[in-house]
Amino acid sequence: MLDDRSKGVFHGRILVHEGAEKTDAKQTNRNLLLSDTAQIDTKPQLEIYNDDVKCTHGATIGQMDEEALFYLRSRGVPMRKAKIIMLRAFTNETLEHMSIDSVRDVLERVVMKWFERRLKNGR
Repeated sequence: MLDDRSKGVFHGRILVHEGAEKTDAKQTNRNLLLSDTAQIDTKPQLEIYNDDVKCTHGATIGQMDEEALFYLRSRGVPMRKAKIIMLRAFTNETLEHMSIDSVRDVLERVVMKWFERRLKNGR
């Protein structure tokens, strides 16, 4: 997630060496721009030196879904709460895969504080 005038860069690479048969690698880079001035440059790469592999990569860049916000608002959810619900859904895709509970718990608290602070300022 990028906000204000922030700029992010993602450069990821999957490298499959010769002799690494049956490699199954996936690389995904999802980005959410929260302002019109935030930017992301994303460059996923595959470098494969073997025939018997299954590798994928992809990148997405988007903004908050206005239709989803409208849906939540039409069911009585206040705008601030609706935005938090959507931001949590986006971040939970990553956080839920963390296997160390204590690290995940700390990051969830940090993320929630950031959401609260951001939305308190009317954004």
